[in-house]
Amino acid sequence: MGVLLDISHVDMEFPTPKGPFTALRDIDLQVRKGEFVSLIGHSGCGKSTVLNVVAGLYRATRGGVILNGKEITEPGPERAVVFQNHSLLPWLSAYENVELAVRQVFGKTKSRAEMREWIEHNLQLVHMGHAMHKRPSEISGGMKQRVGIARALSMQPKVLLMDEPFGALDALTRAHMQDSLMEIQAELNNTVIMITHDVDEAVLLSDRIVMMTNGPAATIGEILDIQLERPRSRLELADDPHYNGYRARVLKFLHERHSKRDPSPKKSAADEKTKFETKSVEHAA
Repeated sequence: MGVLLDISHVDMEFPTPKGPFTALRDIDLQVRKGEFVSLIGHSGCGKSTVLNVVAGLYRATRGGVILNGKEITEPGPERAVVFQNHSLLPWLSAYENVELAVRQVFGKTKSRAEMREWIEHNLQLVHMGHAMHKRPSEISGGMKQRVGIARALSMQPKVLLMDEPFGALDALTRAHMQDSLMEIQAELNNTVIMITHDVDEAVLLSDRIVMMTNGPAATIGEILDIQLERPRSRLELADDPHYNGYRARVLKFLHERHSKRDPSPKKSAADEKTKFETKSVEHAA
């Protein structure tokens, strides 16, 4: 399968009163069509910055992103984003929230009947057909996120970008959403880049896990190929040695808190203890 998305040697700097802050350094990643890629790393490692560069919300300081042979310079419907916050308009029904996106993308190419059929199809895809005329205040958090995913899918994006889409959900709802996402991807063969802090989620869903080093100047520390057969069952994988091996490898990477540049000698345990106690006193004050 050929490369659909090429993130090529991307640096990202932000101006600050003390001079430029380098958030990303030399991010180089190629994503194939139909691939599910997870970005994982500690808070502040630049995962969302990578996603925003791909979404066209940020312009890279150096390097660039090519999607299907065309450079990304601004946001566009071929890259739909699903955030942790569902971002639904509260005064509109689930149907109307999806309709906004469909009209924006297909208003000139689909008839009213075709748009209605397409909206309903995408809501059915995320198992929200029964509640399509309910407003966000009338449905649960998981259902709201399903509507957000339906809205993104309705744009027929080449790449679906997901920024911790299930992070605010309880464990049971999160598991249901993960299963739904696997079903949707199996049916549509869409390309997904997802940010997550959940190691089990990353291993369960991904074809590859991109592990990022700590910032500043965060970069890709390691890329792990997940060679588990699909469809995947969380219950069957619980005792699978390959699954647990992948999980352990990601946990090891995160535990070591990889950093691209760490020229200073390691601090002693006493130094770290003093630093912690000082911060605790300052916080208490």
